Amino acid sequence: MTTQTIFVTGATGNVGRHVATQLTEAGITVRALSRDPSSPRLPAGVTAVRGDLTDPDSVRNAAAGADAAFLVWPFLTAQGAEAAVRAIAGRVRRMVYLSAISVHDGAPPEENGVWGHVEQAIRQHAAEWTFLRAGGFAANTLAWADQIRSTGVVRWAYGQAARSLIHERDIADVAARVLADGKHAGASYVLTGPQAVTQADQVRIIGEVTGLPARWDEASPAAVREQLAAITGDRAFADHAMAYWAQLIDQPEPVTHTVEEITGTRARTFREWAREHARDFFSPGRTNGAK
Repeated sequence: MTTQTIFVTGATGNVGRHVATQLTEAGITVRALSRDPSSPRLPAGVTAVRGDLTDPDSVRNAAAGADAAFLVWPFLTAQGAEAAVRAIAGRVRRMVYLSAISVHDGAPPEENGVWGHVEQAIRQHAAEWTFLRAGGFAANTLAWADQIRSTGVVRWAYGQAARSLIHERDIADVAARVLADGKHAGASYVLTGPQAVTQADQVRIIGEVTGLPARWDEASPAAVREQLAAITGDRAFADHAMAYWAQLIDQPEPVTHTVEEITGTRARTFREWAREHARDFFSPGRTNGAK
């Protein structure tokens, strides 16, 4: 199957921009959904089309002429997801959705969270689909950057929760391959980094790589739940996240080799990710001796 045009959402995000760049470099036309088509954050070479996932008509128009679509649902709830999915599915035959490792086939919707609800909508409306169920994003540890810069202490809950964090470029490598070759219809791939690393060890590695003082300080789950609910504005999401992290203490996230099986290249380690992003943990204008 030859894919000529791919519709990409989230093209300015951690994963989407790498997907759009790789596809463009491979000679595939990329139509990138954007609220602001003139944004300098869009990857070079893409065709920016105005639209918003909360506006199904704009999404339907933006996806016109594409053969496949890459969907990132950036919201904490699935409200509006079915309408957006239906709009895209009306224009393209294949959809590749960036889902989450916490989704399990056969589990009730309330256990699978927003990602499961979006998967369900895609199953109902898309002619062909592939789900990329990614483990924890290594990039999410940047949420600790302010604490590391200001005090050297990350105060959060469940330091012994072990996550098989994945580099955003590894997700993009798989997505670009799946989108381009069209050979993965009906597949649900669990994508992870090469090892499970506890949250406390993630902080330690960041400190070792950046040379910044960085240590873990265990906070009460109740306090963190309230903080997370305040940050996200969604208590249900906070409850789901806390329950998931708690179970990772005794049952760490699995480690798969799917990235290597699909791309031919091993998944990058968390330490490699931290080296690549070391400067992001420093204040503007400050240099570092990252290892």
